[in-house]
Formats: sequence, C-alpha cells, structure tokens
Amino acid sequence: MVGSMNQSYEFPADFMWGAATASYQIEGAADEGGRGPSVWDHFCKELNGVMTGESGDVACDFYHRWREDIALMQELGIKHFRFSLAWPRIFPEGTGTPNEAGLAFYDAVIDGLLAAGITPHITCFHWDSPLALETRYGSWRSRQIADDFADYVAVVVRRYGDRVRHWMTINEVPCFTALGYGVGKQGVHAPGTIVGSQKEVWQTVHHAMLAHGKAVQVIRAISPQPCQVSLVDNCSVPMPVMESPEHIQAAQIAFQDAWCNGAVSYPALTGDYSPLFRRRKEAEGAMPDIAPGDLETIHQPLDAYGLNIYSGGYVRAAANADGYEDLPLPQGYPRLDMPWLNIAPDAIYWAVRHLSADTGFKGNFFIAENGCAAQDQINAQGEVLDLDRLLFIKQYLRQTQRLIAEGYPVNGYFVWSLLDNFEWAWGYAKRFGIVYTVYESQRRIPKQSAHWYRECIKQNRVV
Repeated sequence: MVGSMNQSYEFPADFMWGAATASYQIEGAADEGGRGPSVWDHFCKELNGVMTGESGDVACDFYHRWREDIALMQELGIKHFRFSLAWPRIFPEGTGTPNEAGLAFYDAVIDGLLAAGITPHITCFHWDSPLALETRYGSWRSRQIADDFADYVAVVVRRYGDRVRHWMTINEVPCFTALGYGVGKQGVHAPGTIVGSQKEVWQTVHHAMLAHGKAVQVIRAISPQPCQVSLVDNCSVPMPVMESPEHIQAAQIAFQDAWCNGAVSYPALTGDYSPLFRRRKEAEGAMPDIAPGDLETIHQPLDAYGLNIYSGGYVRAAANADGYEDLPLPQGYPRLDMPWLNIAPDAIYWAVRHLSADTGFKGNFFIAENGCAAQDQINAQGEVLDLDRLLFIKQYLRQTQRLIAEGYPVNGYFVWSLLDNFEWAWGYAKRFGIVYTVYESQRRIPKQSAHWYRECIKQNRVV
C-alpha cells in the first residue's frame, strides 16, 4: 500500500513549476539588434546540416513577441521560465565590446517576467556559440573558449544579477561537443566540424567542462545577491530491468560507463572522470589532455543540478567483465515522435538515484527539461488534443514525485517546451511544445497538455 502522498501525487508547497526554451530555437531576429552569427546559423545555411533545409532565422519570433508569450505563461499559471541568452546577441564577435541592444533586449524580458510574477531562470549557453570564435580558434577545440565564456558570463551576471537569482552555466555539454564534432565526417550538430580523432572530440568536452567551472567561479564572485548556480546535464540513464539488488547494482555500474556521463556528470560532481571512462579512453588513446588544476576548476560547488531527461535504456546484471549488459528494445517498444524518444518514465527516478548514490551530491536536483515530440494536429474545432504528450508528461511527473516521496531533494520541473520551435537538425518538422506554433502567422494555440499542466500547477499535484 503506497502512502497518501504517493496516492495523490502532491508536490511540496515551494515546488517550482516551469517551462523551458532556448534562444536559437525561439528568438528569430537573426540579423536584428546587432546580433552576430552563431555556429547554428552557419550550420543551417552553409553546411546544410538541417534535414528540412530550414534555419532559426525567424523561429517563434520571440524577439518581437515576448510580451504576448509572457502573458500566455501567466494564463497557464507558469511561475518559472527557463530561457537562454544568445552569446552572439551580446558579443557579436564572441569577445570585445558587448552589444548594448542585445543586453537591453534581455533586460526587457527579465523585467517583463518579474512584472508578471514569473521567476527568470537563465541558461548562459544553450549551443549557439558565436561563429567568430569557431573561425578564430576552433571554439570548443581550444582552451581559450573557457576564458572567453567566463568573460561573457561576467558581463551578463553584472548586468542582470540584481534581478536574476537562478543561473545555469551550460546546457547539455555532449550535444555541442560529442555531437558537434565528427571524426572524419561532419558533426550532426553545430558547429559540424570534422576532426581527426576521438581524442579531439573528448578534448572539446573537457574544454566545455572547464568553461562551466570558470563560469561558476565568475557567478559566485560577481552576483550581487545570493543565487542558485547549476549545470544542466542530459546524462544517459541505464534503468535496472527490475528493482532487485543485483540489477540495481548493474545499472549503477552502467551509469558511470554510459555515453558522456563519465566525462560530464562525474567531473562536475566528483572532481574526476569516472574510473570506467578513464580506463576505456586511456586504452583507446582518446583520453583528453588535462592541465594541472583543471579538475579542481571543473569541480565547483553547485547549489543545484539540472537534469534534462527524456528517455533511458534497460540493463541487467551479467557475468562478464563489466558486470552488466544492455538490453535491446524490441521493435514494438513504445516511443513518441523522435527516433530516440523511447517512453521510459523511470529514467527520471534512476537519474537522480544514480547520481545521488555515485557522486554524493548534496544539493537540490531539478528537472530542467522533460517532454516529447508528438504528431500534433489542429482539429476542426481549432484544438490540439495531444493526449499522447499528456500521458507522457504525466508518467514522468509521477516519477518525479516518487523521488520527493522517497526523500530526494527535487525542487522543480520545467516542461520542454513552452512552444513548438526550431528543433535543431530536424528543423520545424518536430513539435515539442505544450503550445502549438502556427509558423505562417505566429499564432499560438495552447494544446490539451497546456490546459492539463495549468491544472497540475493550480493543484500542485499530478492531476
């Protein structure tokens, strides 16, 4: 018999209900307000990296429509808004003199949010690095970017720190490093750079983590008020095929061995690469170069740890050298409208549990992104009845509440995303929003999931 809290799926009174977005995916206005080109502009237009041939030039036109989008969030009861700053909007050349028009744009957004009773949560970097730095020195291939990123962060914290208390340094390191650089072929994300070895790829990961650490130091030094500093991680989540001790232990081992976890989650939270990562990369000759003091810089104290969780995979205990084996998903396993978007609500639970057990992190966790792409259609009544998305988010929220009921410090949830938007290499072909964007007119239509989410916020529980 589960307890009453679990039965009603209630959340603590101070739980943060939010929605998340990213600058390149929603802002548009690519050539306005002094903004410089980003690597994503180049990836879309010069490298033909987007399968639909589209770009974020207009996206959701948030640059011009932010007032109505804030009003929409108010209508939906959203209390917390996670958005990113476009580095090339503030520093068109990546460094140098900041662009006052870019700084003023985010001033207006922040003030508008606060006037509407919505707390701003700023991500300093969500993949759209200045093209100038890629041209000048190869951006994430160079250690120089860590210092340039820290200088950029210093400017924005000095500008907005009197009104912003929630700072995220970097979003999803693997997506612009391990996916942005390809060995012998173009990376599948921007900058799309071709490199010669896996070691070069892992070096970009290391430099991104170094940038994170330096940014944390800067935020701590400059913020004029107490603030919450976090990293946002899209860790890979192995789930035990059943919750028995041997399979739980196998999933724990698999966690430090999965994709980029050993090079991102572990250095951030423990001060070193995971032992399994080191062993494998040293054997392959792919271990990045680490300068003295780097790991200490990367391992900055964090107030919170943001997790972007969408899916996961199953493992079981095995009598092999690793102690586990991955279980392939059958052809009919349920998924939503992305090839990788297998439905796995338990991934939220196991991400927090694995990190807590393996790294000893004592700060708060929050779900910085969770949601799904679905094949949304407007019906004859003008509605979008996205019951598949509603089902998806409901199950993941129940796992979030399970963590809280078991005593894990999870204090927020940000649905991805507020709006249908530019979905990176998929262009506008995939819709993740709880609000439908009619791109031709920029009309917004709250979907059924948005109305449901509003009721969850109102009742502070999964309804």
